[in-house]
Amino acid sequence: MRLVRTKDCQSLDEVKQLMTRPPLDEVQVSPASLERTTQVFGEPLTPVESVNRIIQDIKKDGNRGLLKYIELFDGVALAENQLFATEEEFVAAEQAVSERFKEALQFSIDNVWRFHEKQLQNSWFSTEADGVILGQKVTSLDRVGIYVPGGNAPLVSSVVMCAIPAKVAGVPEIVMATPLRNGKIDPHLLVAAKACGVTTVLKAGGAHGIAALAYGTESLRAVDKIVGAGNVYVTLAKKMVFGTVGIDSIAGPSEILIVADETAPAKYIAADLLSQAEHDWEAAVCLITTSEKLAHEVLVEIEEQLATLSTAEIARSALDTWGLIVVTRDEQESIELANIFAAEHLELMVKDPWTMMGKIRHAGAIFLGKYSSEPIGDYVAGPNHVLPTNGTARFLSPLSTNDFLKTSSIISFSVDGFLKHGPHAVEIADREGLEAHGNAIRVRLDDLKAGEQNE
Repeated sequence: MRLVRTKDCQSLDEVKQLMTRPPLDEVQVSPASLERTTQVFGEPLTPVESVNRIIQDIKKDGNRGLLKYIELFDGVALAENQLFATEEEFVAAEQAVSERFKEALQFSIDNVWRFHEKQLQNSWFSTEADGVILGQKVTSLDRVGIYVPGGNAPLVSSVVMCAIPAKVAGVPEIVMATPLRNGKIDPHLLVAAKACGVTTVLKAGGAHGIAALAYGTESLRAVDKIVGAGNVYVTLAKKMVFGTVGIDSIAGPSEILIVADETAPAKYIAADLLSQAEHDWEAAVCLITTSEKLAHEVLVEIEEQLATLSTAEIARSALDTWGLIVVTRDEQESIELANIFAAEHLELMVKDPWTMMGKIRHAGAIFLGKYSSEPIGDYVAGPNHVLPTNGTARFLSPLSTNDFLKTSSIISFSVDGFLKHGPHAVEIADREGLEAHGNAIRVRLDDLKAGEQNE
């Protein structure tokens, strides 16, 4: 990890540049990913080129293209009738997982459901004195796709975080796309899918899974919206299909920012930083602290914990590329930097985190105090762990129940209301030079006036 001190920098902008990621289209991928891409396409392609080719193939070839890429990326030759998880596979999965897992899964589902239930919007109507009725009708989406990473690790929590808000919103059809691992879907993912109300499980991940959800195939009807996090290829695919379908956000690799003072345990900080570093070679981890002593203690702790970490190779790569410890002059400088970074996950491990929280303007999720570890939020706290990354917390929010709802405006005019509002609308239409707009109102006003005269 790189250690910098703000007192040695000309401005905070210099520190910001150290943590500024390149645009998604320019994100570097691991050498293993580049080698695999060359094997698949026969030539070295950038992530953008790879994803674009995959999407076009799925649009053109449907099931045939999907099966081709499943075999190329997952090493499994499926038949068309094997694209989806079967009832027999769900039954076998139930028998394969422990009761302890099922209990923990249900605990997570219950907490996530309760939290997201509080986000529900309701339809509303307002009747004005002149008989005008205005309102908003809230309707769930018909069919959504959730993306669940599963190639390197079965991310059970992603099933819960994506599917439960959709169920709370009332979405009738939920299609889960997830890659095969060792030739099959991990049973824990299948059990989670069943428990969360997923209606269909597609055995495809990556850009080809996203393309299948967006455009459909002979065996799969397209969805209305795709949500869920994934690697750079998945994220680029979501970006490219946006407009054909809705998406939650264009999120980059995971990131964590911890703001700490001398009261924070270095052991806890190191553990939380590594919890995100193990996600991805490009994951970003940062500590901002006013204590030089703590900064060095954390560096030592990280090395000690890395020595026994099974995911140390990925974590160390992330630390070497995007690991940063910033020693600030004072708390105000720490807060300013935190707001500049607009982190996906922000931990406030300081003496008075609640006071500091009031000064934070930009963060996906804020964890207060030394026992509010980021992974507790990933699994069981209740709030969603699908969060804006790479500074997009400046204008985006966590995945929520509202992502699975849409609103329709309701407008109903009485005669009295039309007579009151109509002339004003005609005036604005005339000023815009849109004659037909104005005439649509004039013909009604003329009829109403003629009716009054006839009376």
